[in-house]
Amino acid sequence: MVEELVIAVIAAVCACGLYAMAAARVIRQYERGVVFRLGQLQEAIRGPGFTTIVPFVDKLHKVNMQIVTMPVPAQDGITRDNVTVRVDAVIYFKVVDAADALVRVEDYRFAVSQMAQTSLRSIIGKSDLDDLLSNREKLNQGLELMIDSPSVGWGVQIDRVEIKDVSLPETMKRSMARQAEADRERRARVINADAELQASKKLAEAAKQMSGQPAALQLRLLQTVVAVAAEKNSTLVLPFPVELLRFLERATPAEAVQAVRAVSEAVEAAPSPPADEPAAAPAPAPAVAPGATAVEPGAPDLTARPKVSSVPTSASPLDEPAPPLDEEPQKRQDAQPV
Repeated sequence: MVEELVIAVIAAVCACGLYAMAAARVIRQYERGVVFRLGQLQEAIRGPGFTTIVPFVDKLHKVNMQIVTMPVPAQDGITRDNVTVRVDAVIYFKVVDAADALVRVEDYRFAVSQMAQTSLRSIIGKSDLDDLLSNREKLNQGLELMIDSPSVGWGVQIDRVEIKDVSLPETMKRSMARQAEADRERRARVINADAELQASKKLAEAAKQMSGQPAALQLRLLQTVVAVAAEKNSTLVLPFPVELLRFLERATPAEAVQAVRAVSEAVEAAPSPPADEPAAAPAPAPAVAPGATAVEPGAPDLTARPKVSSVPTSASPLDEPAPPLDEEPQKRQDAQPV
């Protein structure tokens, strides 16, 4: 009798141990437990810690409440300005209602992933290329709203959505590189033009200041020569004043050239001598100096000056003797000596 009682007690203890092992559950701090009793959802959500269920009657599902980081596969799309791009993103979400996450959707992770991909393709088609490259904050907010709207009923909250990378075609990259280079060149030219304008203003002020003191310009010229000669140069450049050239142009006797032309025209217009006059004897050939070129008889002497033949005419008080051509033209009185 005692033995049977002991065996019964041991059997009861074993049964209780097996029941406790089958009914005992431990829920972690970042998890929540959802119990289905005979397939029906129990309203009470089990919190973290130790809990029990009815074996073979209840079924406990643990739901992770941590923030989930899910990468969105790269999506190909065409922007509003007809540029083909490839965009990928990352989404951060968490479960706020464990019961809805199990009851309202079969697999909330897969559902959120598919919704993120479709929303990403939609946001690509509604945006320009410049917005994808520079205005990502606005696109991230729009993408978050598009994904969060249907996921509210699934017990899931979208915490953050970020566009990671925007891949462009190689032709578009080269075009953008040329555009950036042209823009930088334009800005460089504008800066250079502003520098030239400022330099010209300063030079004008310096010229105005030096015009009052001519010696300052000469000192500046000497300083420039010293700066050039300071380096190891084999050639020394000396600037020639332009004022000296202008002075030489003013001092050139231009009237002498006009006088020679007038005498030449007078010789051509003079009448020939009468036929009864004896021909003049040919002049003896002049001696050729060493180094000079001999002139053949009958050939025109290009070096000789034209002679004016004297033709007897009636004297007139208005006539004046022409100056001989052998003499040099009278120098201008107003010409300054060089």
